[in-house]
Amino acid sequence: MLLNWTVMILYNYFSAMFVGPGYVPLGWTPEKSQDCMYLQYCKVCQSYKAPRSHHCRKCNRCVMKMDHHCPWINNCCGYQNHASFTLFLLLAPLGCIHASFIFVMTMYTQLYNRISFGWSSVKIDMSAAKRDPRPIIPFGLSAFAASLFALGLALGTTIAVGMLFIIQMKVILTNKTSIESWIEEKAKDRIQYYQTGETFIFPYDTGSKWKNFKQVFTWSGIPEGDGLDWPVRNGCHQYSLTIEQLKQKADKRVRSVRYRAVEDYSGVCCPVTKGVKTFFTTPCTEEPRIALSKGDLILATRGLKHWMYGEKILNSAADGGIRERGWFPRKCVEKCQYDSETDQPVDGEKKNR
Repeated sequence: MLLNWTVMILYNYFSAMFVGPGYVPLGWTPEKSQDCMYLQYCKVCQSYKAPRSHHCRKCNRCVMKMDHHCPWINNCCGYQNHASFTLFLLLAPLGCIHASFIFVMTMYTQLYNRISFGWSSVKIDMSAAKRDPRPIIPFGLSAFAASLFALGLALGTTIAVGMLFIIQMKVILTNKTSIESWIEEKAKDRIQYYQTGETFIFPYDTGSKWKNFKQVFTWSGIPEGDGLDWPVRNGCHQYSLTIEQLKQKADKRVRSVRYRAVEDYSGVCCPVTKGVKTFFTTPCTEEPRIALSKGDLILATRGLKHWMYGEKILNSAADGGIRERGWFPRKCVEKCQYDSETDQPVDGEKKNR
């Protein structure tokens, strides 16, 4: 049974790794040219981003139904390997629970045979068992330490990977991805911020958990659809989600604030020379850092207490300029007198979300 867990875990792990998430074809455009107005254009892939797809900086491709980039499989979790990845997250804790049971029972039986009780003390003799026959595999102090260490690893894996499985199942049963859940939260925030009165309905939730489940898990192992076109619920537009993404992108540009670098920053993850608080509060994210030179212009879109995230303007052209995005220390920049997008005086820093 333990070997069976191992085989199934490794099969789904390598399937998620080598099958991959599925990528939007290079140069892809929708069948109807007028639908291009609802989609974002990826300059790297030279194609439009299909609904539910996102560009991964590490894979350097637009991924179909991208959930996240997983460093443990060195690949993205998306349309084609979402089921294999989720099964791996399920089978790994189950196998570790079985292994934990074996470790606990082994240590219990071996210690039980070596323990002796006195009037005022309890002694454990790890040299040999009190009873015959002797065990086939010697169980000494080193074996006990190795078993205890392995038990800790098994329990830690069960908790950590089990929590990831629960998170994945929550988004699968609502037919979402982790990115789409974040987009939905930002949609509610945008509507509340501007008091538009509109209501955002996630278009891909069928309303049935079983139907949502079957869009990812199938008997053949091949997910439904082609990864480019998706069924939507009644009352929703085929491009409802992409239209909301365009609105959020425009809102992000409007809310951005221009800053100018007053100190050089090398782009390291934990800068030692920028203060103790900056060093210990570095953002726990895979998003990149951007190097700054004194005088650089940055459009900040969000921030923490000691860090900010934004785009460094490498070209003076407002629309066609090349921008480099990432985190940078807040103490390395100061706010410009005029706002970057509207050229209006900035009375106070815009709301960070």
